[in-house]
Amino acid sequence: MITIKEAKTKSELTDYIKFPFSLYKNNKYWVPPIIVDELETFDKTKNPAFENAEAYFYIAYKGNEIAGRIAAIINWSEVNDQQKKKVRFGWFDVIDDIEVTKALLEKVYELGRKNNLEHVEGPMGFSNLDKVGVLTEGFDEIGTMITWYNHPYYARHFEQLGYRVEKEYLESKFPFENVKPEFFEKANDLVKRRYQLSPLNFKTTKEVMPHVDKMFDLFNESYASLSSFVAISDIQKEYFKKKYISFINPEFIKFVEDKDHNIVAFSIVMPSFSEALQKSKGKLFPFGFLHLLKAKNQSKDMIFYLIGVHPDYQNKAVTAIIFNEYYHTFKEKGVVNCFRTPELADNLAIHNLWKHFNPVVHKRRCTFLKNL
Repeated sequence: MITIKEAKTKSELTDYIKFPFSLYKNNKYWVPPIIVDELETFDKTKNPAFENAEAYFYIAYKGNEIAGRIAAIINWSEVNDQQKKKVRFGWFDVIDDIEVTKALLEKVYELGRKNNLEHVEGPMGFSNLDKVGVLTEGFDEIGTMITWYNHPYYARHFEQLGYRVEKEYLESKFPFENVKPEFFEKANDLVKRRYQLSPLNFKTTKEVMPHVDKMFDLFNESYASLSSFVAISDIQKEYFKKKYISFINPEFIKFVEDKDHNIVAFSIVMPSFSEALQKSKGKLFPFGFLHLLKAKNQSKDMIFYLIGVHPDYQNKAVTAIIFNEYYHTFKEKGVVNCFRTPELADNLAIHNLWKHFNPVVHKRRCTFLKNL
């Protein structure tokens, strides 16, 4: 017998968070989250995503054993401002039992119908800075701290339940040795002169902080045209600034300014924390923090997390300036491999940025959609 229970208390939410730890036990590709970090994400008093969203967290039981979990989410900015009548689902994990998947998704349907929404899509989080998509290729590749990992049967469950693929995302990688400076050095010099632009590099987090609000504003402008985009609010900017920026190596944050010191492009790169998180096993203490700190300072694998260019400067080779700066930083740090986070398969502009580096697509993921 399958029963569904809403997780409300800290203890219940902890069970919700810990379920994948058992589902993926001894899986060398799954990367666990930090449990206290996940708890904060689900805390309506701490996560500003709840300013414009509501979410409910459900656990499926088969007998007395946890068999699955799901979050049912409505992003009201998306529904009201963009007129997208969509209920989302995320943080989805399940045993290979389609009846459990069906029972969990029914809770999402209930929320959607209650609010007169028209379709359901997932897996996805509250906003564009959350994890997205179910993995469909690349099950033998280690995950990252900013993506979900899953078993191959997840996609089969959705297909059997009448879902169709809505958005496809690609993840690619390339060795740093593929980066040939001749592809962007000349453009770097030309673009800087033609548009009176200059790179902005940092040595300390304190130097970065005064520019972060402008960076998030540019992020909103850069991605506004994408069909799946929901802008980040001012409260969310403050949250992300305090939670994440201080943890990112300042030398891996690059800006490009015009002559009036307006930011026209930015990029954030992070060291890979995947193996450190696996060693931490969901806990910061007593040794988890040390594993993460070591990865921050010594990892030779870099993940391109965000890159954005102001619409007025898109298609003007401004990224040549960013690549030129990263080339020198990566060379100094002895970087070996570069990875890209999930990017929409139909975002041809972003894929063209990397063509000279001969990237290899090593993972594919997608969101699934079904009409209510």
